[in-house]
Amino acid sequence: MTGAEMVIQALIDQGVDTIFGYPGGSVLPIYDEIFQQDKINHILVRHEQGAGHAAEGYARSTGKVGVALVTSGPGATNMVTPLADALLDSIPMVCITGQVPTHLIGTDAFQEADTVGITRPCTKHNFLVRTIESLPRILHEAFRIATTGRPGPVLIDIPKNIQFQTGTYENCKDKAPLTQYNPRREGDADAIRAAVNLMIAAKKPVLYTGGGVINSGRHATELLRDLVKLTGFPITSTLMGLGAYPASGPNWLGMLGMHGTYEANLAMHDCDVMVCVGARFDDRITGRIDAFSPNSKKIHIDIDPSSINKNVRVDIPIVGDVGSVLAEMIRLWKELSPQTDAAAHKNWWNQIASWRAKKCLRYKKSHDVIMPQYAIERLYAMTRGHDTYITTEVGQHQMWAAQFFGFDEPNRLMTSGGLGTMGYGLPAALGAQIAHPNSLVIDIAGDASAQMCIQELSTAVQYDAPIKIFILNNQYMGMVRQWQQLLHGNRLSHSYVEAMPDFVKLAEAYGGVGIRCEKPDELDDAITEMISVKKPVIFDCRVANLANCFPMIPSGKAHNEMLLGEDVSDEEIGNAIGAAGKVLV
Repeated sequence: MTGAEMVIQALIDQGVDTIFGYPGGSVLPIYDEIFQQDKINHILVRHEQGAGHAAEGYARSTGKVGVALVTSGPGATNMVTPLADALLDSIPMVCITGQVPTHLIGTDAFQEADTVGITRPCTKHNFLVRTIESLPRILHEAFRIATTGRPGPVLIDIPKNIQFQTGTYENCKDKAPLTQYNPRREGDADAIRAAVNLMIAAKKPVLYTGGGVINSGRHATELLRDLVKLTGFPITSTLMGLGAYPASGPNWLGMLGMHGTYEANLAMHDCDVMVCVGARFDDRITGRIDAFSPNSKKIHIDIDPSSINKNVRVDIPIVGDVGSVLAEMIRLWKELSPQTDAAAHKNWWNQIASWRAKKCLRYKKSHDVIMPQYAIERLYAMTRGHDTYITTEVGQHQMWAAQFFGFDEPNRLMTSGGLGTMGYGLPAALGAQIAHPNSLVIDIAGDASAQMCIQELSTAVQYDAPIKIFILNNQYMGMVRQWQQLLHGNRLSHSYVEAMPDFVKLAEAYGGVGIRCEKPDELDDAITEMISVKKPVIFDCRVANLANCFPMIPSGKAHNEMLLGEDVSDEEIGNAIGAAGKVLV
């Protein structure tokens, strides 16, 4: 086979059915092979960044590997943001890039870039293919690395001359690996037993879960739910872990962290035993490290040993696959049939009930203007009977989606957690819709971030992918404006968008459908119309301009230093309006 043929055959052998890409000179041999086969569906995006985020959305919604194909030079550099995004959020992804012929590498040839050097910090691993003989093993090794251990993106840089060369292809999918990378799946038995004994003795326990539970697979989420039922412990989650335990479940505290609930954050602060499952103690969760859960014993389960003790020192580290460790924990718990401190647990739940009574997510209702929280509440209510997947951009709307859209199942929320990538949601929705053509896929967006990859609406139209872009249009970069109001003396520097497009006309220009809604009493009917349309839709939901997202832990503050909505006065909001020089709701 030629190198280009090997690429296609390896993808087929790996079970790949869809790739997202954009052609260019250095990958034309591969595109020629794509043209001559019918087993892999190629989605032509409008920008390489869109290909990467679409592959992420595909991967996150299916649990399979997302695959992207781009050319050398600017094609590869445009993939840097999706690769960094996938690395931080542990998304299994394989990106194939073209490279100039091997004899031109290092000569500053046309569209040459040091792709391996550029992407080394933002991939789990990357390869520069130097010989046709090594290509088959590299292709299969990339998939193994992307999917085992902590998932992540792997890049394969293939010079153009190697794509033309011929060699012997071998399906190396099940062959001995090229690298010594061999992640540990089974947790240490003594550590697991010590963790279970600590959990049994707990008086104020809490389960803190993350995206690692979802990455471990559906079996892991079922085991997590079994553990909660067995122990009766309260449970909270990071943004990336939403849906692993149902939001409608009785033990659910809501999301924790910077915009988490009052009860989740105070439970984390006051607990005596914390069980961290597949999360990494990042700064959006911990706030002030020296004040983070100061009186607790900490158990940390993670398949990535580098995440253990990286940010927070823990008492019992367990390196292993979440599903495997949870299964052993459940087995031990049942074997021991422990007598926990029922009175202490009752007092703990009474304390949590008093925090819940604070109703930290309440907001001022209005009959005249759509509050953004209300928009998400109604979107959730109107989509309950549908097979729904949600993506988001990044900002206030992202946090409101996490707070007010109840996720009862895993793999239903695709959002940029670690990198916070504006522009992620639209192409991610495209990837999820391609993977689930008969499902309802909605990108909850802001008016600013929706425009960053708006060109992928053209891709959605071309491939009959009826994604819905639900824009909370407040005329601002909302989260930037909120921080400027609360932390920078109301100096609203360049966070108001002066020249917004007419989103209805923009949708129509791309061949989609545009819907605008400005009144609360019209919202349900408009959402119903959006759902019924079998084409891509931009829904321009005009919301209160200066609504803030609360609760909020200011950066660098502890969990018990939260700002609630009532902590910000009407005078401060009035000053913000004056600083903007606008008459806004």
